[in-house]
Amino acid sequence: MGLLIEGRWQDQWYDTKSTGGAFVRPETQFRQWVKADGSTPYRPEAGRYHLFVSLACPWAHRTLIMRALKRLEGVIGVSVVDPLMGKEGWTFAEPDPVTGSTRLYEVYAKAKPDYTGRVTVPVLWDKKTGTIVNNESAEIIRILNSEFDEFGDASLDFYPADLAEEIDRVNAFVYDRINNGVYKAGFATSQEKYEQAFDALFDALDGLDTRLATQRYLVGNRLTEADWRLFTTLVRFDAVYVGHFKCNLRRIADYPNLSGYLRDLYQVPGVAGTVNFEHIKRHYYASHTMINPTGIVPKGPALDLESPHDRARLG
Repeated sequence: MGLLIEGRWQDQWYDTKSTGGAFVRPETQFRQWVKADGSTPYRPEAGRYHLFVSLACPWAHRTLIMRALKRLEGVIGVSVVDPLMGKEGWTFAEPDPVTGSTRLYEVYAKAKPDYTGRVTVPVLWDKKTGTIVNNESAEIIRILNSEFDEFGDASLDFYPADLAEEIDRVNAFVYDRINNGVYKAGFATSQEKYEQAFDALFDALDGLDTRLATQRYLVGNRLTEADWRLFTTLVRFDAVYVGHFKCNLRRIADYPNLSGYLRDLYQVPGVAGTVNFEHIKRHYYASHTMINPTGIVPKGPALDLESPHDRARLG
């Protein structure tokens, strides 16, 4: 995972020396919005916007799920990077047909030639102006949820106004303890910081398992973005985070409610097609050589996400 410094690529891992061994995720920088009301230069149009994603990345996975559920596959195109992230960061197996790039950092440089920062997925690209609109997954999923209803399924709203405050509260908790929590454990370079993240992670998972004993979903007993934001971490947990990130107190399979909840979400029509365990395992185990120097990708575990979940009884 490198970065651009004034438009020049540098193969540099995250600096944990200055943080006492803690992993600190930098803020994303492209934060414009597509708005149907015309309040920004970016209006929703079929064929105008394009997503750059990794099938391995949980943050990019959110956008693929929202695109599928809102039936925007024919409206917003997608380019998928190679699962193996090496010295040149995210790369394309063949030149990207939208920008002609072979490396994702070239896409960033096209948008801002003097860009300084990490080169991450997802990226929402505007083909009309030739720039990045947004590279913050939390905002991209809200753009897809509400601003393309003229073209997609307007009947689905994963961020309803009456639940927005509670969704935001749950999102903040899940992001800090779980979504980013697995990275804070996995990328820590001190025992103390690792154990702090580890304890916070499993305290949060324990609490959510209790919460899901009496309600089917996280907020308001209906599917919201909070569920999809949690899902992309849960679906990777047993395959990657338990072993690779040393998050091994319990598997999701060991939680009676979280495990059924995971299967419930996985079985929502359109979601399973966005999950690619080959890309997920190859990326984490073969790319993070500072954690797994041999690059060996495990064959397991055996996961049965299609088995009955019995969650419908909760309403």
